[in-house]
Amino acid sequence: MTGHAPPFDVQIVLDCSEAHAQADFWAAALGFEVEIDEEQVRALLDRGVATEDDVATHDGKLVWRGAAAIRDPDGLRPRWFFQDVPEPRTTKNRMHVDVRVGADRRADEVARLEGLGATQLYDGRLGTDTWVTMADPEGNEFCVT
Repeated sequence: MTGHAPPFDVQIVLDCSEAHAQADFWAAALGFEVEIDEEQVRALLDRGVATEDDVATHDGKLVWRGAAAIRDPDGLRPRWFFQDVPEPRTTKNRMHVDVRVGADRRADEVARLEGLGATQLYDGRLGTDTWVTMADPEGNEFCVT
């Protein structure tokens, strides 16, 4: 399969309790854009496909209730989708994201992410590899490497 595009695309989905707040955090953390399509939401409301119970307002914009997405403005990295779920996260993530910035930029990036609402949890090391494990505003762990 060398030289051929895979027959699929990848989207990262994160269950959360506040989809729009998580989308805002991760868009700022990763340099992504929050997807807002008020026209589509309004059109589906007008056609009766969606109801007022399906929508909300976030930052003054009409959005889907309990769902948000972010995208890489350059289209190089996967789209992230956030969906509200009723149950809270109760254990450590089984999968996590690494934000790879390099050792020389790590301290500045950790400080920037803390300013966005992340929490520094601990420093990690495996051989010569080092990282900082952090948590997003809902407690999902990720590493800055």
